[in-house]
Amino acid sequence: MTLRGTLVICLGLTVTACSGPDTESTTAPERQPTADVADSASGGKPVVYQVFTRLFGNTTTTNKPWGTLEENGVGKFSDFDDTALASIEALGTTHIWYTGVPHHAVIRDYESYGIGDDDPDVVKGRAGSPYAVKDYYTVNPDLADDPARRLEEFEALIERTHRHGMKVLIDIVPNHVARGYKSLARPSGVEDFGASDDTSVEWARDNNFYYVVGEDFRVPESPEGYAPLGGDPHPLADGRFNESPAKWTGNGARAPQPDFNDWFETVKVNYGVRPDGSYAFERLPADAREWPIEAHAAFWSGQDVPDSWEKFRDIVLYWTAKGVDGFRYDMAEMVPVEFWSYLNSAIKAANPDAFLLAEVYNPALYRDYLQLGRMDYLYDKVGFYDTLKPIMQGKASTDTLAPVHAEVLDIEEHMLHFLENHDEQRIASPAFAGDADKGRPAMVVSALISRAPTMIYFGQDVGEPGDGDAGFGDPTRTTIFDYWGVPAHQRFMNDGAFDGGRSTPEELSLRDFYERVLNLSASNPAMNGAYRELHSHNRGLEQGYGERLFAFVRWSGEERLIVVSNFDAERSASFTLDLPADLASTWQLESGRYVLEELLYGEADTRLIVDGGSASAALELEPLESVVLRIGDRDIERHGSAENTQTTTAEFRPLQTYQSL
Repeated sequence: MTLRGTLVICLGLTVTACSGPDTESTTAPERQPTADVADSASGGKPVVYQVFTRLFGNTTTTNKPWGTLEENGVGKFSDFDDTALASIEALGTTHIWYTGVPHHAVIRDYESYGIGDDDPDVVKGRAGSPYAVKDYYTVNPDLADDPARRLEEFEALIERTHRHGMKVLIDIVPNHVARGYKSLARPSGVEDFGASDDTSVEWARDNNFYYVVGEDFRVPESPEGYAPLGGDPHPLADGRFNESPAKWTGNGARAPQPDFNDWFETVKVNYGVRPDGSYAFERLPADAREWPIEAHAAFWSGQDVPDSWEKFRDIVLYWTAKGVDGFRYDMAEMVPVEFWSYLNSAIKAANPDAFLLAEVYNPALYRDYLQLGRMDYLYDKVGFYDTLKPIMQGKASTDTLAPVHAEVLDIEEHMLHFLENHDEQRIASPAFAGDADKGRPAMVVSALISRAPTMIYFGQDVGEPGDGDAGFGDPTRTTIFDYWGVPAHQRFMNDGAFDGGRSTPEELSLRDFYERVLNLSASNPAMNGAYRELHSHNRGLEQGYGERLFAFVRWSGEERLIVVSNFDAERSASFTLDLPADLASTWQLESGRYVLEELLYGEADTRLIVDGGSASAALELEPLESVVLRIGDRDIERHGSAENTQTTTAEFRPLQTYQSL
């Protein structure tokens, strides 16, 4: 089976403007670009490469459950050398999200470096959760060749990443910190979280934590068959952790003994929110939605804000000063939106181009966190990803996709798209789709449908299934808690050559596909242009267009794209794709035949026929195939003259060359 890219019909016409549809039209409305996005000099849009830093460069293949660093290996900052960064850049990457960089709790003896031991009773896995940060002013010592110089090694990685033309993102987790938080690296004059808390009360505005007064913390009861470190002995693995009084747990659990399914390894941070949910800080006025970012900064200037706000402001500005270009905020909706207005306006004052991405899963809060909290981007999980997933699994029709995307058309440029990340199942895992190729049409649609950034998770590009029981966590997701190797990624890495030298032909084909689609996303100016879905229109016609196909258009200036994907894993699709008459009019298509130039693979040979205002193309897509076409010159032998056949060519980054397939 030949699996290519996406059908993108690019209309390279000599028109001077691209107006919207007739307002009297009854067809689905178009989303027109805002001027600041449409005129982007970069041409395309951001591509975020999320990498789990601890796993990326690890070449050890032992993969023993609960294995130690010596047994299972670990990746280092130095593994992101020029060759590795070039392979990431080849995917069209503009931003690398280095996941797991801040120093989090980890079960490894670093006492010789002045770092105290962490207690396995309140650490998930042996290598620890990256979302249980124990020191925000330094980095994970596991990631350094010399733990004593770990911060210098990360600063060198920032510089190397910038040298390759990519920007650096790291995690900030304001909602909670590690149960054993203790910063050894904090700058002079910076006080630790909780150092001045009044622990005799459940809550005070300037306490950093909430307390269960009069109760000591008790380790959760473990489920049957579970033991910290898989039962391996450890001097601190005794079922006890000294915390008196007990603090609220990170997910808001208020019991002195949290449940095992709570975020028991973390404690909840107080942002001036009383236990009854009321606020002890100034609220933003309704018109703040319309304020420029400078007005948000001015609003908070001189105001008395809760102590935790200032502590996290100091943390993000510390990393911004070191060259970090932005942040991914964990569980942002669990922190009040006013805090985000305060924090993000401070970041933007220091770096107006900072990239601020937040995890928010309640659609009712999207606009609050964008307009009031001043986030740049939110995960489009609950809408777009959660709709795509059953389509990839063959459990749902593509009819569900256009309506859910329409729900966020007013903010779609801010809704980051992804198919995998550290929280989600790998596409190739049996519990998800069982076949990485089933993600191909979804990736095309996800990457090209909106103006928002596209995110790819390391190993996704070579079909990593995320199998194997590493110790703590779900084996359908590549572990974030233990030392581990990632087999498909390791084969592509090929001991640091990053040439796919040990990859299978199927893995190399998939990698090539991702390069082509993501570079199109990152470079084509239509990605910052207008959008209109064709699915509803074509589903109403009896021309072979079925419920496993999905089509839409993108355009900007003289660049016109039509995207069509076949989500059916078993059946090919032969059909006629119809463009609504008002769209053909908007694009100023004269009657005639237009050559369709294949944009990704160069294999198509068909025509768009325009006749009396109607436009259509006869297409055939193989199972899971998407094809990309540009409408080039009018067919001179039949219609028009040379002066009417000008076409534009989008610029694309050269694709990395791998061993022959």
